[in-house]
Amino acid sequence: MKERIDGILSKLGLEEKAALCSGRDMWTTKEFEALGIPSVMMTDGPHGLRKQRTDSDHLGLFESVPATCFPSGAGLASSWDTALIRKVGEALGKEARAEQIALLLGPAVNIKRSPLCGRNFEYFSEDPLLSSDMAKAYIDGVQSQGVGTSIKHFAANNQEKRRVSLDTIVDERSLREIYLASFESAIKDGKPWSVMSAYNKINGSYCSDNSYLLNDILRDEWGFEGFVVSDWGAEDNRIQGIKAGMDLEMPGNGGMNDAKIVEAVKKGLLDEKALDRVVRRLIEFALKAQEVQNGASVRYDTKEHDKLARSVAAECMVLLKNDDAVLPIAKECVVALVGELAEKPRFQGGGSSHINPTYLHNVREEMSLLGTVSYAQGYELESDEENETLVREALDLAKRSEVVVVCAGLPDRYESEGYDRKHISIPANQVKLIETIAAYHSNVVVVLSNGSVVDMPWIDSVAAVLEGYLGGQAGAGAVADLLYGNANPSAKLAETFPHKLEDTPAYLFSSEGNSVRYNEGIFVGYRYYDTKQLEPLFPFGHGLSYTSFEYSNIRVGKEKISDRDSVEVRVTVKNTGSRAGKEIVQLYVRDVVSTVNRPEKELKGFAKLSLAPGEASDVVFTLDKRAFAYYNQELGDWHVESGDFAILVGPSSKITPLRANVHVQSTVTLKVRYTLNSPISDVMQHPVAAKELAPAVENMMAMFSSTNLFAADAAQEMGESLTLKMLMIFGGITPGDVENLLAAMNA
Repeated sequence: MKERIDGILSKLGLEEKAALCSGRDMWTTKEFEALGIPSVMMTDGPHGLRKQRTDSDHLGLFESVPATCFPSGAGLASSWDTALIRKVGEALGKEARAEQIALLLGPAVNIKRSPLCGRNFEYFSEDPLLSSDMAKAYIDGVQSQGVGTSIKHFAANNQEKRRVSLDTIVDERSLREIYLASFESAIKDGKPWSVMSAYNKINGSYCSDNSYLLNDILRDEWGFEGFVVSDWGAEDNRIQGIKAGMDLEMPGNGGMNDAKIVEAVKKGLLDEKALDRVVRRLIEFALKAQEVQNGASVRYDTKEHDKLARSVAAECMVLLKNDDAVLPIAKECVVALVGELAEKPRFQGGGSSHINPTYLHNVREEMSLLGTVSYAQGYELESDEENETLVREALDLAKRSEVVVVCAGLPDRYESEGYDRKHISIPANQVKLIETIAAYHSNVVVVLSNGSVVDMPWIDSVAAVLEGYLGGQAGAGAVADLLYGNANPSAKLAETFPHKLEDTPAYLFSSEGNSVRYNEGIFVGYRYYDTKQLEPLFPFGHGLSYTSFEYSNIRVGKEKISDRDSVEVRVTVKNTGSRAGKEIVQLYVRDVVSTVNRPEKELKGFAKLSLAPGEASDVVFTLDKRAFAYYNQELGDWHVESGDFAILVGPSSKITPLRANVHVQSTVTLKVRYTLNSPISDVMQHPVAAKELAPAVENMMAMFSSTNLFAADAAQEMGESLTLKMLMIFGGITPGDVENLLAAMNA
């Protein structure tokens, strides 16, 4: 391959090289047939194929070819099932090949910093480990079919408001531990063909022109060997973009930026070697894609993929509440089905991921196939105003039924790519309907269709809540299967549900003008709620089942390790209920004593296992350095502080019944520079100072304690906060002694 690329590159003129750096049109690259460089087609994902029938704009104003619409990212991540996500990727890869698509634009892995982000339905999680593991499985599945993926949007694209001009101001530690970590292992291990750069700036530099992001981190540190494509229209300065390693500008620019590249090379403003590096990557992509587009025709069974979409959706819906085991519904039970969403499903998000489904099912039809169901509209989906007639009809029906299922959620107009939400409430007419029916009926089940977090002021008045997210074309069948017990709920939340918007960590740190400061730092999602001991509506990792599970017998392979070692953790999980089910086992790590701010706990492993009634199984986790490390900005690397770490295992971030301790010894000594202004508490950590200064410090503490000005504890605290310079005053140390001591400590 290298020789072939070298040969093609040697035959390209400057103008041809520049031309390859941008798209031919909205979805394809340029071709040079005489040199064997084909035009390559790409299209939107990430939860279905959006190949448009004709040339069109990125907004999707023209109809796309029919394709299977799977659950959106918010739902897929709630499965916590990498094997399942790989199956989805395989199906997407087959459909892409059938349409001769070489590159699928997905997965989308940006962190859910705030529930207001209009694109949260497309993103996986608030946790980088869960997000990156989902992404790896997705990439592996798609690329197993010979189709490339483009992981997006790199990086820190966590809101839609002013996304094209927004400057994300974020410290290095938070960027590394939260926002880049969502991409890191997915790129290192999954090896996507492409990375899509985001619209926004990071710390003053547009992501598409950010050499630190694209060259230093992505390529030099992470070893990424694919190409970078801009989000559509995201390129700001094409010459800087070439220097920064931004390879393919999409869509086409009418030759404007191509001409700028040629001019910059001729004037010596751009080294042609930098351009060659970009072109080399684009030629390699085109040759890899040629095999897909020229290969044998691939067929797939649309009905089989629809069945797969249904089974996947059932694994993605979270049973949030189930008082008195109102669910599953008995087949002979008389059910009132209420809500227009039961007939007009909201099954996907708006914007560039909008799919034209091969089939589309609704809840009313699917539930009617399994039981005795009567329907009332209840509210108007396209209005927030209460319709008293519809409410009265729904209430009358509810009074004649044993169980009431209310389909509620967010209309299309409430959340979409392109704008952020203003609040986290469902429409007022739906809230009123739920509250009215719940006042008369004790067996009310709410089924939600939404792409992101919603508040639930009615939660205490209903018996059960099933979070359906945006379940794809076959999500309605999955709802019916779960409500009637044909499937056992096994999903868990990949994001925290707060009681109210004001509880969320980013609430006070929204954007101002064209910038947003991530002042909450690393405390995103459950890291914030758990550390602050703030009780959410539903915690990260929460989800119920129709069976029960028991956790026991945690064992660690070693009680003491170095940061170069790994340690194995085993736990036993048993199905103590009467039916088969799946449990998602979550492992969290807590640094027991730390000199830096760290979250109360962080997810460092998870596993989904299937157990028959009475069956028990061991789950094995392997933890390495990164499970215990934080990102040290001065060191410019991940660092573990020596000390004890608690290993916490359980069914959610709030419930971790198993605990074991591991002592980790660091092999890296952080260089500390001591000065006259170093606090005594820091100075005394150094072995030289601890020996030389002990008498003086003891005398100083005794002096403070002997006065009537301070309590004993206050004297101790005050003394430790004083500096080495002040020890010369209160401890009787001479300047010469201090000077010699500093020299020895800093040697």
